[in-house]
Amino acid sequence: VQLQASGGGLVQPGGSLRLSCTVSGDTLEDYTIGWFRQAPGKEREGVSCISRVRGSTFYKASVRGRFTISRDNTKNTAYLQMNRLTPEDTAVYFCTVDRGYADSVVAQVGCAYGMKHWGKGTQVTVSS
Repeated sequence: VQLQASGGGLVQPGGSLRLSCTVSGDTLEDYTIGWFRQAPGKEREGVSCISRVRGSTFYKASVRGRFTISRDNTKNTAYLQMNRLTPEDTAVYFCTVDRGYADSVVAQVGCAYGMKHWGKGTQVTVSS
């Protein structure tokens, strides 16, 4: 399975971006989807996760209420809508998928136990 993230760019604080992740080589509906990010000099961190069956979601505390994860299995594409962006959101964002994860696990801890497939990241820069 191959993943291609897009939609990153430069945005002013308070602005919005929508990241997309297109999956090829397999059917997205069979996968849990996670978005991760890595800022310069910092460790990679999970941002959001959506389960494959019920669409249960999980958000990192600092993005909850500002970011929305979604999936369109008919288009084999996942999304991360990011609103009210701050400079602290500046990072390379990665989309990931994994066949594992029960809905209940995603709802409680997100994609915390590792993801099998990773795409190349897309840069998000929030700056005035």
